[in-house]
Amino acid sequence: MGYASPPEHWSQVVRDQPSLHRLNWKRLRCWRRSPDSLLFYIHKVVLCFFAELDGKGKVLCVLKGIGKFILLLGLLYLFVCSLDVLSSAFQLVGGKAAGDIFKDGSVLSNPVAGLVIGVLVTVMVQSSSTSTSIIVSMVASSLLTVDLAIPIIMGANIGTSVTNTVVALMQAGDRNEFRRAFAGATVHDFFNWLSVFVLLPIEVASGYLYHLTSKIVESFHLKSGESAPELLKVITDPFTKLIIQLDKSVISAIATGDKSASNKSLVKTWCQTKTSLITQNVTVLSPENCTSPDLCWPDGNSTWTLKNYSNTEYIKKCQHIFAGTTLYDSAVGLILLALSLLVLCSCLVLIVKLLNSVLKGQVASVIKKTLNTDFPFPFSWLTGYLAMLVGAGMTFIVQSSSVFTSAITPLVGIGVISIERAYPLTLGSNIGTTTTAILAALASPGSTLKYSLQIALCHFFFNISGIILWYPVPFMRLPIRLSKGLGNITAKYRWFAIFYLLLCFLLIPLLVFGLSMAGWPYLVGICGPLLAVLVVVIVINVLQAKRPRSLPQRLQSWDFLPKWMHSLKPWDNVITAVTSACGRYCCCCCKCCQAQDADLVAKEKPAKAMEGHDNPVSLADEENDRSADKTKQIDSSITAL
Repeated sequence: MGYASPPEHWSQVVRDQPSLHRLNWKRLRCWRRSPDSLLFYIHKVVLCFFAELDGKGKVLCVLKGIGKFILLLGLLYLFVCSLDVLSSAFQLVGGKAAGDIFKDGSVLSNPVAGLVIGVLVTVMVQSSSTSTSIIVSMVASSLLTVDLAIPIIMGANIGTSVTNTVVALMQAGDRNEFRRAFAGATVHDFFNWLSVFVLLPIEVASGYLYHLTSKIVESFHLKSGESAPELLKVITDPFTKLIIQLDKSVISAIATGDKSASNKSLVKTWCQTKTSLITQNVTVLSPENCTSPDLCWPDGNSTWTLKNYSNTEYIKKCQHIFAGTTLYDSAVGLILLALSLLVLCSCLVLIVKLLNSVLKGQVASVIKKTLNTDFPFPFSWLTGYLAMLVGAGMTFIVQSSSVFTSAITPLVGIGVISIERAYPLTLGSNIGTTTTAILAALASPGSTLKYSLQIALCHFFFNISGIILWYPVPFMRLPIRLSKGLGNITAKYRWFAIFYLLLCFLLIPLLVFGLSMAGWPYLVGICGPLLAVLVVVIVINVLQAKRPRSLPQRLQSWDFLPKWMHSLKPWDNVITAVTSACGRYCCCCCKCCQAQDADLVAKEKPAKAMEGHDNPVSLADEENDRSADKTKQIDSSITAL
């Protein structure tokens, strides 16, 4: 595919203006020397830039480029490590509560309740692998069946997409970047939610995932293998293990009903232990309480038997910061949560600024065209599937779909990757994280191998089914259109992004979970009418956009309703007024705290104080009024034209 060359009249422009430097001729000759193809396009951009530099400038340019590349790698490393620490912080804050949620087996028998429990637990621990491991432990302990675990897996698939949505909030400073970044992040959310809305009823009615994976698992001769490869953790663990290490078996023990685990701390204190069995003589009430008739003997009025006890020998203490701390798990979790969010936001801001400084001008246009250009016509449909393979491969390398999708979100924000290209990359990331789970399942012990593999395969085929629904037919790529619409809304009303996160990942799951605890009649009686109203509103909206004449005159628009019911503008006014009032209150508090210092300064320099203490807010308001008046004049003149 060809690319546009510089205009032919450039040479005439340079001749007509002698003030232009002679190096413009070098650039023009470079442009004319290179053929019109992508590789030569990149080649000529670099060479033509170097042609304008002397020897010292070229060396400094190369060193600057190498320094930026090393800095980018360092920031990416800290970014990934902060995501790992963030997951540990969420597990410390809500891990035991997540285990308690899983304990109630009667609630888990409801597939809708299982779905929202999967969402809530994964949001709380910020790791779908952790929630999946809890489910595997419960299935292996016969506390949960595989068919009841499938809705929880679907919910975990939804909950893991909250991380890159939170990352997108860090680009809220620029409206255009925020529009693209939030749309690129929420395309993952919409894919997961739409897949669940379609596939969960089908699974409840037919059980196709359960029967398909059962046949596949039964056809294998399963043997436990070696540990699954952990490619990225080899690099990040040496750093993150100096900060915090967790004993994740505590959450699984709480979920399986071990009461003693509730008093244990998630913070790992001993990293190397040795457990051995010790046989001791103990007294029992009667011979019926003996472990075996052969190991039972009377001694006067007592009956003795042999019992085995496990003795744990602590060998090596952990070396992380919180080893042996006396703080509660929640306190440690909140400290790590604040620090990890600070590092995460700082790294993300610096990465965006660094990428903006590197990916600009001709280099940016080349990269955008390379990443977002399809194959030639007969094979253009293959481009998206190749992007899926790239997303799956990269996720397999980093061992986390959250890390990969969070890494491409800033690139979508600055416009390097389009949303249409980010969509198949995200779908491939979903496949990549399930292949990692399958490898981890194959390395499981013999007691949990069958269940862990079947659950991993359910996760895999759920994502495959979602891709079949929402990708091959261009008309069915609804997540792209929905995410773009949400991006436009959040760019105009930035508070709506926080509302969306709280609504979709906290309030709705909590509401459905509470109704599930109350019973099926309450769940169906309340959620049924709400879903019916939602479907009717969606259908009317589609008809208003596509075929308004097919609707009655009154329903062709929502103007007959109060404005707050069909527009976010009144809500925006309320929120703006509230935040402004809070801001004025905080400013008043700050002024009261600084009153004494201001009085001292006024006494020392009265004349200077009289001249220099104008109200900056009033001045700023005057400037804004002037600029607003100018804008109105320009708008009116344009309208008149």
